[in-house]
Amino acid sequence: MGRTLPVAATANRAKAEDRESRFQKLVEDERERIVAMAYHLVGGDREAAKDVAQEAFLKAYQALPGFREEASLRTWLIRIVINQASKYRRSQALRSRLGIIQSWFSSKDNVEPAAPGPLPDRQVQEAATRARIGAALEKLSSGQRSVFALVHLEGMTVEETAAVLKKSPGTIKSHLHRALIRLRRDLADLDPGRKDE
Repeated sequence: MGRTLPVAATANRAKAEDRESRFQKLVEDERERIVAMAYHLVGGDREAAKDVAQEAFLKAYQALPGFREEASLRTWLIRIVINQASKYRRSQALRSRLGIIQSWFSSKDNVEPAAPGPLPDRQVQEAATRARIGAALEKLSSGQRSVFALVHLEGMTVEETAAVLKKSPGTIKSHLHRALIRLRRDLADLDPGRKDE
């Protein structure tokens, strides 16, 4: 009976080391894709995406001992990224509201910022298009944005997305359908194949 504990402890330690090794490999292999996913989820801010991804990696690493293998390590990590991106968006919305309130009480905020130097037409057009797409994604509900990002931007299947978000495939399809309708409506003028009616 006394020998069972050391054997169990050794097995648990080996399992934990294997989990940590798999996690490190996952982070190395998926780092760029995770940052790209965060980029889409936070509305197209590259620096914010890096911060969200870094925070998600840290939270996942800290929670790794409690990972129960109910889903794949990748699916579990993606859930954490989505949660971190949602948390970031909530904090940004709060900061924005506080900034508006603060501007009511500060006359300094009414000063016009200096205009940046001119950009080449193509860069201006690309920046405007990115901004339009980002703004259209912003209008989607959190669920629709997550589903759209995972399916259309990350290339996941409906079933994989359902597993990541812990929702039924039918719910995923519904969110995706609504997101596509809204994006097509909001970005219709960007479709080169569309003819004006």
